[in-house]
Amino acid sequence: MAQAGVAAVDETDVRWQLERRRREVADRWGLRRELVVIGAGERVPIPGRGDLTYPFRAHSEYFYLTDRERPGGVLAFDPDTGWVDFVVPVSRAERLWEGAPADEQVGTPTTEFVGWLSARRDRSVAGLGVPVPAVAATAGLTAEVRSALNYVRRPKDAVELERMRVAERATRAGFAGIFGFLSSGRTERQVQIELEAEFLRHGADKLAFETIVAGGPNSAVLHNAPTARPLSDRELVLIDAGGEYRGYASDVTRTYPVSGRFTPEQAAIHELVHSAAQAATSSCTAGTEWREVHRTAALVIADGLAELGLLRGGPETLVDSGAVSLFFPHGIGHMVGLGVRDASEILPGRGPDSTVTPGLRTDLPLQPGHVVTVEPGIYFVPALLGEREARERLRDEVNWDRADAMLGFGGIRIENNVLVTEDGYEVLTSDIPLL
Repeated sequence: MAQAGVAAVDETDVRWQLERRRREVADRWGLRRELVVIGAGERVPIPGRGDLTYPFRAHSEYFYLTDRERPGGVLAFDPDTGWVDFVVPVSRAERLWEGAPADEQVGTPTTEFVGWLSARRDRSVAGLGVPVPAVAATAGLTAEVRSALNYVRRPKDAVELERMRVAERATRAGFAGIFGFLSSGRTERQVQIELEAEFLRHGADKLAFETIVAGGPNSAVLHNAPTARPLSDRELVLIDAGGEYRGYASDVTRTYPVSGRFTPEQAAIHELVHSAAQAATSSCTAGTEWREVHRTAALVIADGLAELGLLRGGPETLVDSGAVSLFFPHGIGHMVGLGVRDASEILPGRGPDSTVTPGLRTDLPLQPGHVVTVEPGIYFVPALLGEREARERLRDEVNWDRADAMLGFGGIRIENNVLVTEDGYEVLTSDIPLL
């Protein structure tokens, strides 16, 4: 019986999509004699823990073209002869300790890889995935090949989207279960445990990333690791978390009042972040530059903070001066899919954009099939608001007395996963409530 929330993906569809991905990648590369070698990676020992290793995750470039989570593999491409899957045969020890079937992997034994490579020793090689020891990769060729692979990877196919929807349903169940659990006295760590258990009960096979739970002033720490700190009424708790299914992630942030009701001040900031999220999401359409999505959110936040008396000036000026980035100090989001930094890229030839502060992890135009996180936030971070240089440079743009009075408030972030479609967008996480 399938886990709750899990819809089976037809293996025929998986095989067809793998064939399509390889065909499209090879066409995009357009290689003549150059080779491509993609390493899965090896198990990484945990220092001082005997024979224990960290949980193995194949490199995403390898996984995308093989759908295989197994160490030691090498996927090789020769434009003359095509693709070869070199795999490590299942050992007797694996069958004993892990229950792996002897016929689990279909491919060419990795012992033949050196011979394959030696027969082509006069040809340049691009090295993707985890570097393979026997391969002397050419840096420039590798960069070109990786950029082309990223281009093919970014639009999500039907198999990928179905796995993301499974991950989203598990994530939704986790956030839904938190409502009745939040209360004064619960610790960040207790919230984390409850949330993650619900993810796994409802179809996730892993966590997409380390869960963030941040109560009170900790919510101004962008990636706060959950602690034993108890929550209290009148505080906010920021939760950034997601389940993963077959390598594909959901990445969601919600900020809730511990008591179940926002104070007027919290409600005003939350509504402003929500407005920025809505405006940025609405701009996630095919052809729109990602930097413009970020700027759209920043302008809304600048205008709102001016209305609340924290900033002085017009939105454009406040964004261009960097004043708004004191309170919105990160990019609007990133690609998500096969992991939470999926094929994000600054296109070759693009330098830093002086109109965007801070820098973005992604700088490219959106296309149909792209899935991105949209995650604006407003935070009152002592380390930023206490900088002497910022106070001098922005003495006219920031109401420093008002800003200082907000220290201890923490922060509010709202994050959704947005699929760009041919004629608009779809919010994949729209059923995860804001309150």
